[in-house]
Amino acid sequence: MGFYERRILPHVINKACGTKPIDYQRRKVVPAAEGVVLEIGIGTGLNLPYYDTNKVTRLIGLDPSEESWVLAGERAEALPFDVEFVGLPGEEIPLEAKSVDTVLVTYSLCTIPDPVKALEGMRRVLKPGGKLIFCEHGAAPDEATLKWQNRINPMWKVLFGGCHINRNMTELIRQGGFTIDEMETMYLPSTPKIAGFNYWGAAKA
Repeated sequence: MGFYERRILPHVINKACGTKPIDYQRRKVVPAAEGVVLEIGIGTGLNLPYYDTNKVTRLIGLDPSEESWVLAGERAEALPFDVEFVGLPGEEIPLEAKSVDTVLVTYSLCTIPDPVKALEGMRRVLKPGGKLIFCEHGAAPDEATLKWQNRINPMWKVLFGGCHINRNMTELIRQGGFTIDEMETMYLPSTPKIAGFNYWGAAKA
């Protein structure tokens, strides 16, 4: 991992993923997490302020970037429940099968090199009756925007730590073995259209 990935990229992602429209999306989905929670791609901890502290008993945050987790700082220290950081990628979940109540993934499936393998791992660790809560950006529904996403994606991946702007999140979640219970989609306001189409909702194994 080079200087850009270690020292600059965490700050770039923290800024890009902390805009008001994305922050508003986090407020919609994070409070639904409950019990023992596994957050995939916890990054700089931008979701931490929105957990319902009356519903969560423990949080396990998985992310390959320990440099990003350092930026979480006081966000993690202020929580009243245990928070454990695990420095591994999304495809490597070091937990026992059927050991968590909720898996939360926000703006991370776009970056994971093998998202289907990661989703299969998320399904493995969920308890019976557990749920996957997701909020992601991805492939646009209109052909003109999708065409530009496909054109720009190779350069976008280099600049933003492997982020893909053209992944169909609905199909990926289903390929990972999940059944989507609820899902909404929209273009986020005040966001570049090529990176602004959002999918969010909940799924079960």
